[in-house]
Amino acid sequence: MRLATIGSNCIDFYHNIDGGKAYPGGGPVNMAVYTLRNGGQASYIGPVGNDAYGEIMRNAVAAKGVDVSHLHTEHGHTAVTQVQLIDGERVFGDYDEGVLANYTLSDEDMAFIAQHDVVVCDLWGKCGNRFQELQAMGVKTAFDCATRPGDAECRAAIPYTDYLFFSSDDGDTDTLHELMKVLRNQGPKLVIAMLGELGSLCYDGETFHKFGIIPCENLVDTMGAGDSFIAGFLQAITEGCPIEECMKKGASTSTQTLTYFGAWE
Repeated sequence: MRLATIGSNCIDFYHNIDGGKAYPGGGPVNMAVYTLRNGGQASYIGPVGNDAYGEIMRNAVAAKGVDVSHLHTEHGHTAVTQVQLIDGERVFGDYDEGVLANYTLSDEDMAFIAQHDVVVCDLWGKCGNRFQELQAMGVKTAFDCATRPGDAECRAAIPYTDYLFFSSDDGDTDTLHELMKVLRNQGPKLVIAMLGELGSLCYDGETFHKFGIIPCENLVDTMGAGDSFIAGFLQAITEGCPIEECMKKGASTSTQTLTYFGAWE
């Protein structure tokens, strides 16, 4: 699989690790790195600031083998998320989107994305309004709604999304099933709910497919777990695997990510 990841990136700044430590991250960036880790190819398309954090981001992503030819450096500061780690769980604080505030895909970016098998964005990527064009180019589209599929950015992307992901703490309930049916009827081929320690649920318009977790023996940090699942799922679905195998691949990729600090090593 050749994956194009677009939109948001950020520095995750952990306050309670070594007096404060900065880790490169952001959903699409994480998905690109995890795809490389799984043996695929990936590009990141988006902006960083012309500050120290921007240089950290560019160097770190490039070192993982991600194509950064369309990672743009803009005047301003790189996005930063404040994070605390409490009992292995990440707790988010303030988020400053920096140069992402006015980000738009260029015609050159769009042409580059068209060379990939799948393109993925998330709620904070400011690219949902381009998904109609992206899908029309023949690229499979994926979108991560986080916990807010009702947001305007998500609503713009959903009708033109092949693989729609979101996170839920509700578990496998009738209410969740109804929501997934509503979302599926808006256009996606597959709707996937990521349920944390309860696993995942996928609806294909006829059947609800369920998969649990692959236990982690050494939980360190949950940062990037959902992004890992998406990367693994997309790689497997692109390779033509059955839905259950895609969910298993997502779960195994996620488990690996739980064993270290930050989104990726």
